[in-house]
Amino acid sequence: MSSQEVVVLSVGGVRFVTRASTLQQFPESRLARMVNDDDQEFKLVNGEFFVDRDGALFSHIMDFLRTLQVSLPTDFSDYQRLQREAEFYGLYPLADLLSQEHLLKPRLEILEVHFSLQEMQAFFRIFGSCSTTIEALAEQITVFTGQQSGHGWSSPFPSQKPLVPLPLERPSHHDLVFLCGTEYSAGDQFVARYVSIKPDKRKLIKGTNVLGLLLDTLLKDGFRLISTRTVAREEKVECYTFERMKRAAGLAIMVNQTPGSSGAAQARRSQVQKGK
Repeated sequence: MSSQEVVVLSVGGVRFVTRASTLQQFPESRLARMVNDDDQEFKLVNGEFFVDRDGALFSHIMDFLRTLQVSLPTDFSDYQRLQREAEFYGLYPLADLLSQEHLLKPRLEILEVHFSLQEMQAFFRIFGSCSTTIEALAEQITVFTGQQSGHGWSSPFPSQKPLVPLPLERPSHHDLVFLCGTEYSAGDQFVARYVSIKPDKRKLIKGTNVLGLLLDTLLKDGFRLISTRTVAREEKVECYTFERMKRAAGLAIMVNQTPGSSGAAQARRSQVQKGK
């Protein structure tokens, strides 16, 4: 059978269609031998290979053969069963990766928003267990400053003078700090700070409005609000705690075909960072 031909498998009643070359990624595996007619247990019935195994788990094996990565859903829990299936098919590099269950399980990500409203200014500090999330928020949040006349909070529009973006304060890789509102400058002049959070295009000056937009942004990004508490009554600091399940970094292998090795697959483990 040519490696360019299409192969149809019926695994536990679930039908899969793929290329022969995909099943031959690991020449010593039973799937490769099946394609080469070297494994009599897999019967060809009406043009389809019948395999009396778990079809749902086989979908993860097919994903591995196509990508050479193990990246499982956040709610996946059958690591040992999938490892046994990999061993049945002779995919020992996959079985080896699955034995590292602690690296494949999704991790709980925690994020806290500290909010304090003092006179005409609001202070924000965001702590996150994942530095990449904090980096992403730092790119979404922009603080603009400018001078205006009037009474601070009562002015709903930015001054006509150009607003200047300010860099966010980053005490560490896991937190960021910013503020909004107004403070006295000279005479009846105020220094005003407006906050914009992408993809929303508004520039907000009131702390409660910024807080509402920030919380809404986190909820849309997959976080779940689990608690609200006061952490400093004297300073009126409120803490909003969020959590979400973050997909683990995928484990990948590289397959090298070396001359004179009879097509033996050589596997090297590495970690591939996935998105959130």
